[in-house]
Amino acid sequence: MRCYPIDKTPVENAIRPVALGRENWLFAGSETAGKRAAAVMTLLATAKANGHDPHAWLTDVRTRLLTTLDRDLDALLPHRWQKTA
Repeated sequence: MRCYPIDKTPVENAIRPVALGRENWLFAGSETAGKRAAAVMTLLATAKANGHDPHAWLTDVRTRLLTTLDRDLDALLPHRWQKTA
C-alpha cells in the first residue's frame, strides 16, 4: 500500500478530480447512489495510487469477481491486486 509523505501536495493532487467534480455528483439520484459512487471513486483512486491502470484493474476484477471465493476477495483490492496472465 502506498504511503504519502508529510508533504500534502500528492494528497491534494490525488483528490483534485473528486473536488472538481463535486457539483456534478451533487445530484447522484439518492444518498445510496452517492455512497456507491464514492466507494467506486475511492477504489479507482487507490488503484491509481498503487501504480495500476484503473481501467485495467477494474476490467480484471469484474471478470474475476464471479469466480472468486468470498475468502479470497481481499486479493482483488487495489493494494493487493496482481494482474492475471
